[in-house]
Amino acid sequence: MSLNASDISSIIKKQIKDFSKKDINKKSEQGEILSIGDGIALVSGLDEVKLGELLDFGNDVYGMALNLEEDAVGVVLMGQSNSIKEGDKVKRTYNVVSIPVGDQMIGRVINALGEPIDGKGAINSKKTRVVFKIAPGVMTRESVNQPLETGLIAIDSLVPIGKGQRELIIGDRQTGKTSIAIDTILNQKGKNVKCIYVAIGQKNSTVAQIVQKLKLAGAMEYTTIVIAGASELSPLQYLAPYSGVTIAEEWMEKGEDVLIVYDDLTKHAIAYRTLSLLLRRPPGREAYPGDVFYLHSQLLERAARVNKKYGGGSITALPIIETQSGDISAYIPTNVISITDGQIFTSEALFNSGQRPAIDVGFSVSRVGSSAQIKAMKQSASSLKLELSQFNEMQSFAQFSSDLDDSTKKILDHGKKVYSILKQPQYSPLDQSIQIIILFTIKNRLIENVPFNFIDKFKENLIEFIKKDPNANEIATEIRNTKEITKELNDRMLITFKTFVDNFIISNAIVRNNQNQEANKEAGDK
Repeated sequence: MSLNASDISSIIKKQIKDFSKKDINKKSEQGEILSIGDGIALVSGLDEVKLGELLDFGNDVYGMALNLEEDAVGVVLMGQSNSIKEGDKVKRTYNVVSIPVGDQMIGRVINALGEPIDGKGAINSKKTRVVFKIAPGVMTRESVNQPLETGLIAIDSLVPIGKGQRELIIGDRQTGKTSIAIDTILNQKGKNVKCIYVAIGQKNSTVAQIVQKLKLAGAMEYTTIVIAGASELSPLQYLAPYSGVTIAEEWMEKGEDVLIVYDDLTKHAIAYRTLSLLLRRPPGREAYPGDVFYLHSQLLERAARVNKKYGGGSITALPIIETQSGDISAYIPTNVISITDGQIFTSEALFNSGQRPAIDVGFSVSRVGSSAQIKAMKQSASSLKLELSQFNEMQSFAQFSSDLDDSTKKILDHGKKVYSILKQPQYSPLDQSIQIIILFTIKNRLIENVPFNFIDKFKENLIEFIKKDPNANEIATEIRNTKEITKELNDRMLITFKTFVDNFIISNAIVRNNQNQEANKEAGDK
C-alpha cells in the first residue's frame, strides 16, 4: 500500500497545478483513490478529513478514515470493493461514524453500523450518536455499590458484580464463558436492566441459537444484539463493540442501568491487528500495533456508574477473553485484566470434571468485592471462600496420604458438598433470596449429616421447599425486602431449615442407609 515514485510525482504536480485555482481556506470535499486492495484504500486530496469520518466511494460503498498521513488518507472499506477501482473519486460526508440509538433498538438484531438484520423492517429512531467518544471523567462517576445479580450462586457469593463495574470473563475455549454471560442476561428479567450482547467474530449459527434462546425466555424484550460475524469484514468487527456501548450510553444518560457483553475481545484485537497491518502501521509484540492497549481501554472505560448530574445511570461491562491453554499472561489477556475491575476465570479441568459453571475460585476475583453485595449475602457467604480454599489445600495434600484424621476428613467432605451445591445447570439462574438461604444452610453446617450422594437432591428439594412452603417463602420475601438477616430472622431460619434437613434425612431413609453401610463394612472387616 506504500506510494511509489510516480504516485508521489503525480500528487506534487496536481498540488502545484491546483494551487492557484483553489481558495486556500476552502475545504477539499473530493479525493481520488491511489490504490485499493484487501479492503483498504489509499486516497489523496482529502486535506481536511477527520479521523473516523465516513467517506462515500459511490455504488453504496462507504469507508472510514483511519490513517491521516501527510499526502494520503488510509481508509478501511465497510462493504465489498468489487465495484470501485483506482482513480475513482471519493467524497467526504462530513459525518463521523454514527449509529441510531434509543428504545427502538430494544428487541432488535443489528450489524455494526446499526442496520437491522432481523427481517423486522427499518428502525424508526430519530436520534443518532457518534460511535467514538471520550469516556466519562472521574468527577462524573459514582462509586460502585449496587449489586448486578447474575443468578449464578458461585458468582454472586464469591465474585460479586456491581452496577458500573467491568468484570472480565476469561478462560480457554469451550469452558462456558458465553453461558455465564447469557445466564446473567436472562437473570435481568423484571430487574429494570437493559442488556446488549455484542458478538464479534462468532459463527452466525451460534449467534442465531443465542437469539432463539433469549426469545424463548422472554429476554429479547429488554435486549439488543449487535453482530459482526466471522464472515464479516475486519472493519465491522472492529466497530461492533463501540456501536454496542454507544447504544448503552444513550440509556445510561437517561438514568437507566445497562448490561453489555463483549463476546469476545480476543477476536476484536485480531480484527484490529489485521486492519493495522494492512494500513502499514508498525507492528509490535505478537504483531499487534502499539495502541492495542488503548483499543480496549477506550472501550471499557466507557462502562461506568455516573452521578445524577450526568443522568444517574450505569453501564456494566462483561468482556470475554479466550486464552490458549490457560495462559493468562499472554499479551491481550494481561492488557484486559489490567483494565478491568476483576476477572472470572473458567477452568478447563473443572469444566471437564462436571463443575458447571467452571469457575476457578483461586484465580477469580472482584475488585469491587462485598461493596456490590447486599448485607444478607455478605452474612451468608462470608466464610465460603475460606472454606473452599481450605478444601483445595487439603485435597492437594490428601492425595499423598491414605490415613487421614477426622478433622481433615470433615473439611474434605464439607468442601465436596459445597462444590456440588455451587453447580448450576445452564439457563436456570436463581433468585438472590434463594441463593442466600442455600448459603445459610452451608454456613451453619446444616448439610453435615446429608451424605454427598444426596446433595444434588437436597438442593433441588430445598429450592422447591422455599417456593412452596408458606413459612420458607415468607423468609425469602423478608430477605428480599429487608436485604439483611436480623437476629430474629436468623433464629427463624435455623428452626425452619433444620426441620427441613431432618425431614429430608428421614424421608430418604438416609440414617438407615448409613447404618446398613456401616454394618456391611464391619461384616467385610470380619
